[in-house]
Amino acid sequence: MKPWNDLRLVLITCIFLGLAPFVPEPHIMGKLRWVAGGAIGMQPMDWFDLAFHGLPWVLLLRLGVLRMLDKKV
Repeated sequence: MKPWNDLRLVLITCIFLGLAPFVPEPHIMGKLRWVAGGAIGMQPMDWFDLAFHGLPWVLLLRLGVLRMLDKKV
């Protein structure tokens, strides 16, 4: 099984990489707020950081969609 299709591994990655650092707020939340506010002043490193912390959530969403489509068939 490929790692991006393993639900347990994707969930663990979401918790530890997708939410890190935990204090004062998850890093991904700050980046998403920044983008929602117009992304003014974001540098290429900030975009990479958003992709890095957001990838586990994209994989989780992908697995959820694939499982929902599989149940309908």
